Amino acid sequence: MNVSRRKFLESTALASASALMGAEIDRKTGMPMRLLGRTGARVSVLAFGCGSRFLQYKDPDQAAEALDKAFAKGITYYDTSDDYGDGESERRLGQAMKSRRDQVWIATKVSVRKGDDAMRRIERSLKNLGTDRVDLIHIHSLTTDADLAAIEAPDGVLNALYKLRDQKVCRAIGVTSHTDPFVLRKCIERNDLDCTQMALNAARMGAASGAHPLPPDTDSFENIALPAALKKKMGVTAMKIFGQDKLSNAAPAEDLIRYSMSLPVAATVIGMPKLEYLERNVAVAKAFRPMPADEMKRLSTRLSVAHKASLDLFFRDHLDC
Repeated sequence: MNVSRRKFLESTALASASALMGAEIDRKTGMPMRLLGRTGARVSVLAFGCGSRFLQYKDPDQAAEALDKAFAKGITYYDTSDDYGDGESERRLGQAMKSRRDQVWIATKVSVRKGDDAMRRIERSLKNLGTDRVDLIHIHSLTTDADLAAIEAPDGVLNALYKLRDQKVCRAIGVTSHTDPFVLRKCIERNDLDCTQMALNAARMGAASGAHPLPPDTDSFENIALPAALKKKMGVTAMKIFGQDKLSNAAPAEDLIRYSMSLPVAATVIGMPKLEYLERNVAVAKAFRPMPADEMKRLSTRLSVAHKASLDLFFRDHLDC
């Protein structure tokens, strides 16, 4: 076995073990629960994505039914944003979780970059969610170095989030990205963040700009940004498991989910526009066993060769709103 392959297997095995550290099974629902990093919260390993897939439920009653079923089956992490349906996602979620507020972890996102704009937008989010506090506020979709500079500016959104965290309006703050893992790594290393959400799928997305040429098996969020987040004990959630459905026909859904859940993440965020998808994903989560390192390597190699370049290009300008 060559040195690089051995190092991969060792690091992936460690990652799989780390993913289960602190894991518990909810006795009532059978859902695995993991520690969300330094927040100290335990959340379901399967998270309900309330983005574009959730908004495919055109009937509000069907959307409410999906959220009710998700909660009953043990999902406690719900991911939304101020710009998902111009607040419609938040409104649906707030209504469904009104009587369950203390039993779930609600993460929303703020999409603007100026601090004053962010404060107004978050005030609207709280109204939409029907609450005076939210568990986590993410800065939505970090992209380029220029975008990072805007976020970090004295009048930028990051300073506004620091104030809101100090005021207990939110328990934690973070940042999401599916564009460039090098920019996300800079943001993680330079700032006081509790959580991050990044594209972590078996095709190993990353570095869409092409500005950081590295071997294909190292140029990804998994290799560039994830280690930086773990070093700071941040709560990490995975997204884009199916690559906006571009991987759905490339591998079984169960394998794609299992791959991401085998990484050292607290939760895997998945949009579930049909109740049968919800049933399947819950079954995968409750039956979860870490994917062996060599199996992860085979799957990621195959999907990276076939799909990584096109995924990186697609997500360079993609906004799930």
